Formats: sequence, structure tokens, C-alpha cells
Amino acid sequence: MGNVFVLDHPLIQHKITHIRKTDTGTKDFRDLVDEVAGLMAYEITRDLPLTEVEIETPVAKTKSNVLSGKKIGIVPILRAGLGMVDGVLRHIPAAKVGHVGLYRDPETLKPVEYYFKMPKDISERDLIVVDPMLATGGSAADAIQSLKKRGANKIKLMCLIAAPEGVDHIKKEHPDVDIYLASIDEKLDEKGYIVPGLGDAGDRLFGTK
Repeated sequence: MGNVFVLDHPLIQHKITHIRKTDTGTKDFRDLVDEVAGLMAYEITRDLPLTEVEIETPVAKTKSNVLSGKKIGIVPILRAGLGMVDGVLRHIPAAKVGHVGLYRDPETLKPVEYYFKMPKDISERDLIVVDPMLATGGSAADAIQSLKKRGANKIKLMCLIAAPEGVDHIKKEHPDVDIYLASIDEKLDEKGYIVPGLGDAGDRLFGTK
């Protein structure tokens, strides 16, 4: 059963406050999202396995730990998820990056996949799906399903801000997926925006309206 982790580290919470502010401009917003993603990467990689190796310091030989070489994949949901990739990659530079793009058909309301590009060894990797917002949870659930159809079996979801409705949707559709968040907000409004939220993450990241 997947778990929900709300990361309450003071640095994360401080930066989330500035991300939310209306008067935070595009450059600062982009930088802050990048920084929070990097801080969250520490927590989401807490269970990576280690291997003991022998090294030589300037003083003596000793045994110390290194990552055991577990394969990681970072999967941004287009387009807002792109804003989180570099922050995670800074701490896991050997990770491969895949991309998934989906939109919902306005008539059938079913997901339409318009872009999907992944590393060939997707089934061997621990995948971290990233998207700043988890509102209804529909896009994230569809992206995770697309990954599972291609053989992915170890998936985590990392978002900055979520609505309770989105968290419940992922837990229902993908109970095996752990969810990592900086905040669970109050609710969704009638337009599907998270309240209090931070507005449209894609528009704020890329300066579009």
C-alpha cells in the first residue's frame, strides 16, 4: 500500500510560502520550484541502497558507503513538471529522464497521450514522476497508468502542492504508489484550482498566460 509523505522541513516550507505569493515573478518562481524539488529529492531517495567500499583518505584507509548503483528515472508530466527536473537531477545526476504528455479529450473526458518517451529499461528503474500540482489527480493517474502499461513497476509521485481530492484519486487508482508532497491544501474550487494553491504552475514557470 502506498504512503503519503508531507515534507515539513523548514526550508521547504519557507520556499513554498514564497512560491505561493502572487508577486513572485517568473524567474524567482522558477528558481524556487527548482530549489524545493532539490530539497524534496533528499527525502524521496532516503531508501536508496548503499554498498560499502574501501577508500583511502589523506590519513588512512577506511570503509565507507556509496550508492549501490540502483537505476533511477525522473518523469516530468508535461509541461509544468519540467520545472522540477533539474532540481532532482542535481542530486541524482546519473538518473535518466523520460517525458509524458497527456491531455483530456473535452468530449469523452478520456486521456489522450500526445507524447511518451522513456529510457528503454523502464522496467528496471525506480521512477519518480514529478509535477508541481496534484489537483484532481487525473493527469498524474493517467501518466502513472501509461508507465505501468510499458512495464514500470516501481513508481513514486512527487508534487509540491496537492488537493485532498487529488491525493484520494491517486490512492484509489494506484494504491502501490508513494506520494511525496510539500503541502496538502484545503480543497479544489469550482474551476479545479487548488485553494489556496499557487495558481497555474505552468503559466508561472514559463511566463505564459
